[in-house]
Amino acid sequence: MSATHEEGTGQRAIRVMVVDDHPMWRDAVARDLAEAGFDVVATAGDGPQAVRRAGAVTPDVLVLDLNLPGMPGVQVCKTLVGAQPGLRVLVLSASGEHADVLEAVKSGATGYLMKSASTQELTDAVRRTAAGDAVFTPGLAGLVLGEYRRLASEPAPVASDEPKAPELTDRETEVLRLVAKGLSYKQIAERLVISHRTVQNHVQNTLGKLQLHNRVELVRYAIERGLDDA
Repeated sequence: MSATHEEGTGQRAIRVMVVDDHPMWRDAVARDLAEAGFDVVATAGDGPQAVRRAGAVTPDVLVLDLNLPGMPGVQVCKTLVGAQPGLRVLVLSASGEHADVLEAVKSGATGYLMKSASTQELTDAVRRTAAGDAVFTPGLAGLVLGEYRRLASEPAPVASDEPKAPELTDRETEVLRLVAKGLSYKQIAERLVISHRTVQNHVQNTLGKLQLHNRVELVRYAIERGLDDA
């Protein structure tokens, strides 16, 4: 495999941590990512070790297997995303079971990739995950979107003292609507004729206003309000 280094001179390499209980697989993934220009800051072979090391090295992206000794991958994800809201989690699993995919997303995973993916697909997925995109193995994205629609259709209890929804600018609402439709940041930038960085800034501002942590929560918020149909 030829190395694909991070674009842009002087740009900080994306910090990645790889968690898998199979040493040969873990080492191979870490090596492929390092050769592609990522900064592999740590690896771990079980759940508790993953939580400890991720807390110490604060990676940008956690590449996480679900089947781990000591603590399930979904619990690792939930624990770390709760402690590090800026962390992106890309699950890399041998399981394509719908229940596993949905449980991973509900625990805070940003994306879900099957281990049958190629090295190029993995490196692209890690890069897109770091940028805030929700990345799924083809066929799984529709499943997750369908589950969000189901959850959004369920009536939610409304507290009498619920605060007024934050005001978004017209452009933030426009970007949010396109995020809900499943467009990548690059596609949104092309659609609105703005830069990729501007799209990211709008998304970060919206996350802050809505007190959400990642793109997955943002998509659910938008679908609950029917923005994906607008």
